[in-house]
Amino acid sequence: MGMSIKKGDTVKILSGKDRGKQGTVLRAYPAERKIKVEGVAIVKKHVRANQQNQQGGIVEQEAKIDVSNAMLVCPKCGVATRVGRKSGELDGHKTKIRVCKKCGAEF
Repeated sequence: MGMSIKKGDTVKILSGKDRGKQGTVLRAYPAERKIKVEGVAIVKKHVRANQQNQQGGIVEQEAKIDVSNAMLVCPKCGVATRVGRKSGELDGHKTKIRVCKKCGAEF
C-alpha cells in the first residue's frame, strides 16, 4: 500500500511534541513509511568540520516522523482530512488521483 502523503504536501501533525503544527513535507520515505516535515521534529546533530563546513559544531535539522502521525491538509477547504482515491486520466494515462474526503477536491 502506497503512502497518500508526498513531497510538497502540507500536513498537520497529529501526535508527538509538535502536535498541532502545520508544515510542508520536505522528503518522503515510502519504504519506511516516514516523512520529513519543515520545522517539525527538530533534533540537534553534532557535525565534524570538513571542506564544506569549516566551523563544524551543532546543527539543528528535521528528523523523520511516521506518516501515521501526520494528516494531509486540503488546499481547497484548509482542513486536515482523510485522503480518498479515484481513477482518472493524467496526460492520456489512467492513474489514481488523490481526493479530499470532506470536499471532494483533487490534490
